[in-house]
Amino acid sequence: MIKVSDLSFSYTEEKFIQDINFEVEKGEIFGFLGPSGAGKSTLQKILTGLLRNYEGNSVVDGVESKYYKRNFYENIGVDFEFPSLYEKLTGRENLKFFGSLYSKKLRNIDEMLKMVGLQNDGEKKVCDYSKGMKSRLNFIKALLHNPEILFLDEPTSGLDPNNSRDMKNIILEEKAKGKTIILTTHNMVDAAELCDRVAFIVDGRIKALDSPHNLIMSKGAVKIKYSYYDGIEKTRECLLKKTSEDYKLKELIEKNQILSIHSSEPTLSDIFMEVTGRVLQ
Repeated sequence: MIKVSDLSFSYTEEKFIQDINFEVEKGEIFGFLGPSGAGKSTLQKILTGLLRNYEGNSVVDGVESKYYKRNFYENIGVDFEFPSLYEKLTGRENLKFFGSLYSKKLRNIDEMLKMVGLQNDGEKKVCDYSKGMKSRLNFIKALLHNPEILFLDEPTSGLDPNNSRDMKNIILEEKAKGKTIILTTHNMVDAAELCDRVAFIVDGRIKALDSPHNLIMSKGAVKIKYSYYDGIEKTRECLLKKTSEDYKLKELIEKNQILSIHSSEPTLSDIFMEVTGRVLQ
């Protein structure tokens, strides 16, 4: 669905992003992970045709990004991190207006508002919405015309845990319908949960690209940590693949003296720091 080759772009004489290569399959959730200023949002702007003076190739649904025509936007939905809404219009009026820009049949507005918990706020002016309410309205605005490709920029930013959970469930439901989703975030928990594959991007370059699971398992070892009583409570740990060599563990199991035992593995944040030398906030 998306193929990017040898992509470079600069705002000034110095390259901002360079040598970017990746492909995204239909029905895949592909994540760009990186700190602020890494180039994630710039990549989204290139893919959506907002920035066209790039070098290399950016092909989305068979069309080079710099040559998009109006009808291309019938098939993509974009949810930028900062909502683009008309403050003096109500939530429902915003959806009706933006929906009128498309020739496609729209999804039911009442159902869309209910989906993100705004069913009782549709007649309220957007200027009276909280930040989270605006984010949720902006999100369903991107879904209104039922596009095949979604570009989501920090979709859970500023949301409380319940609304964040609802948002992620909706994203997974859209994937189940066969939608292709590009997710830009610095939230490693969201990325690990939602994405089929992720690309670590730092200083305008892709440093690693794989599934979250493969990145974690290739760079880190799963460990077992256990505790037992020996005058005082003590803890030990060993690699999962070397449990048979841990004679203390075997002894404690045979004597039924284990107080607690659990396995642990590196997080995606740990792997990001190891690969890039950077920490995400």
